[in-house]
Amino acid sequence: MKVKIFDEENEEDLEEDINSFIEVNDIEVIDIRYQVGVGIFSEEQIFCFSAMIIYLEK
Repeated sequence: MKVKIFDEENEEDLEEDINSFIEVNDIEVIDIRYQVGVGIFSEEQIFCFSAMIIYLEK
């Protein structure tokens, strides 16, 4: 069993990264864990969209 971590500034990029990883690699996805973090710096909101894919190589 292996894991792959993804971290992006917006959800569209995260979605693209995950779909590309699954499409390109010959894997069996066991689980995908998704998380959103938000912080405030001065008057700006900073978002962090991350996911961890747990998978088996075929």
